[in-house]
Amino acid sequence: MSTTAELTQQIAAAGEEAASAIAGAESMEQLEQVRIRFLGKEGVITKFMKQLGAVPKEEKPAFGAVVNAAKKSTEAAIEEKKAALAASGKVQVAGGIDVTMPGIRNGVGRRHPIQQALEQVKSILIGMGFRYDDYPEYEEEYYNFDSLNTPDWHPSRDSHDSFYTKDGHVLRTHTTAFQIRCMKMLGSKPPIRAMTAGRCYRRDEIDATHYPIFNQIDVICIDRNVSFADLKSTLYSLLTALLGDDIKLRFRPSYFPFTTPSAEVDVLWRGRWMELLGAGMMRPEVLRNGGIDPDEYQGFAFGMGLDRLAMRRFAIDDIRHLYENEEQFLSQF
Repeated sequence: MSTTAELTQQIAAAGEEAASAIAGAESMEQLEQVRIRFLGKEGVITKFMKQLGAVPKEEKPAFGAVVNAAKKSTEAAIEEKKAALAASGKVQVAGGIDVTMPGIRNGVGRRHPIQQALEQVKSILIGMGFRYDDYPEYEEEYYNFDSLNTPDWHPSRDSHDSFYTKDGHVLRTHTTAFQIRCMKMLGSKPPIRAMTAGRCYRRDEIDATHYPIFNQIDVICIDRNVSFADLKSTLYSLLTALLGDDIKLRFRPSYFPFTTPSAEVDVLWRGRWMELLGAGMMRPEVLRNGGIDPDEYQGFAFGMGLDRLAMRRFAIDDIRHLYENEEQFLSQF
């Protein structure tokens, strides 16, 4: 056990340390932490007071006086610091409101540009008879690739392009992954008019037009006698409602493993051709994987990037702006 002389020296050192900490406190919160550290139930100076019973009887008066002096000087220094903080305008009341500062106007919340684009597209398609459901982002490789007729050698399956997990799952690379789940969920009983939307993931290098996370909406329509003409009519109705009656559509032949024929769809909008979505007639293999007889039913599908749509609608020139959560930028929309 420490001798009384050693304890007295330790008390003096603790008092000096407390004085230094009090002087360095820059707010009421910091000052309260200093008080707890030295004068709280388990505080440094409080512990010395608890040792009074172990001090020899003849030394107790002197030891007690030293401890009490350290306590009182620390309390006085804290009160003095409180007054100084109050005078400097740093006093705060409960709730963290600085009563000496002018009020700060709270901003009005707005929907994110991507959310605005999604809600508008969903509203139009629901009005056309399509249902909306959410589907997994953490997906089985079967639903993301195999069931959609994606061959093993297809570059999209490479680990350099997709995010795989140790258990063999993949972060979905497109919302098209919902198709087989949707058909099975609805009992493989057409007519089916369905859509989903959400985040997708690919190992893209970040630049003005690419980001590892992006948002898509995917749509399918399955029924008897569905044709490419129905697809074109649906897209025209959607895009005119979305962008205005003065647009023109251009269908360019393309390739997707899950549709045939397939097309990239461009829109002439405000004098410029804009690549907007991919579309096509669902392949018989995909319908069979969903439990639907392709000899009796046909279907079309299309998918659209919501990030790109938002960028076009709001004249955003860099996709990174959509993901940086910069309030000043997002408050424009």
